[in-house]
Amino acid sequence: MKVKIDTKERMHVITVEEEELTANMTEQLSGQVKSYLNADIQNVVLVFRNVRKIEPESFKLLFSLQQSFYTKKHSLVFCEFQPAIENTLRQLSFADKMNITPTESEAWDMVQMEEIERELS
Repeated sequence: MKVKIDTKERMHVITVEEEELTANMTEQLSGQVKSYLNADIQNVVLVFRNVRKIEPESFKLLFSLQQSFYTKKHSLVFCEFQPAIENTLRQLSFADKMNITPTESEAWDMVQMEEIERELS
């Protein structure tokens, strides 16, 4: 599975370079992303601008991945889904449960806000 990884000061930005995301590919991605839970920088932004199709089972895996980050008090934000994928997320009722932003910049903002919230709690 092709991804591009860019490490920033407070997060890793992982861009999925595939046009289709199958359940098997999502499991591979999940394993790779979970490895950051033990890294110095533990927040992750997943960018989906290149993905045109996602299998329904993949949404469950992505939601579970996000929950594993929040259990450990780290952020995982998804961004730049194509409109058809966003519609599927809404139909499957994941849109309200997952941290999704329209742009990568907004995803960075969300990670920073969540870090501030955790510091204040």
